[in-house]
Amino acid sequence: MSNTNAGNREGVKNEIKFLSGPQTRLSEFRFTVSVLLEFIKGFRALHRVGPCVTIFGSARFKEDHPYYQQTQKIASEIAKLGFSIMTGGGPGIMEAANRGAKDVGGRSVGCNIVLPFEQKPNPYLDKWVDIKFFFVRKTLLLKYSYAFVVMPGGFGTLDEYFEALTLIQTKKVSEFPIIIFDKEFHKDIIEHIEKMKEAGTISPEDLELCLFTNSIDEAINHLKLGSIERFQLKYEPKKRSFWDKLWFD
Repeated sequence: MSNTNAGNREGVKNEIKFLSGPQTRLSEFRFTVSVLLEFIKGFRALHRVGPCVTIFGSARFKEDHPYYQQTQKIASEIAKLGFSIMTGGGPGIMEAANRGAKDVGGRSVGCNIVLPFEQKPNPYLDKWVDIKFFFVRKTLLLKYSYAFVVMPGGFGTLDEYFEALTLIQTKKVSEFPIIIFDKEFHKDIIEHIEKMKEAGTISPEDLELCLFTNSIDEAINHLKLGSIERFQLKYEPKKRSFWDKLWFD
């Protein structure tokens, strides 16, 4: 085992120990410092990657699955607008999104989580950073993005989706578009959101914070209106500067 892998696994063990309950003040201080260092590492690695669109989704879909292929197409269309495609850096939907960006010469970025059953970065990344802590990784995936695309996924995908949605609803971040693909897959979530509105636990206008769709064209138009026009971004493909080439090549 390499020193890097051993260090990463030790970091995961430290997090598990920290979350198990109160520790000594020295242990908690050391953990806090390790979290700070992870943030600094992420900020340094991803400083020049934006503006991004982050795509969330399951790591379990293979390249012959329709969701994988759809994600690849969606990412290609978004990359054509000039956005960097950011993902969690792993396989499945994440790989499909990064691959779609590479297909059209777009920039492809990953924020890979270090797990006990090691998740390796996919081969379609121009740049990535390995992060030990889920909450640090989630912050980085949110920080550099002007929109979020949620593909079919599991617990982690829903966690990332609702984290982004909560931050936008509470005005902690700007009202960036959230696009959720495949109405059939997410039909129970759509129904539950409607139930929350009827119960008064969310406001009627909160339903406008995300778009459920099966249409790539509808998603792209929503992205143009909600990100590019609203924040006055230039979405024409741009020439890569010397610093871009130095950073990504």
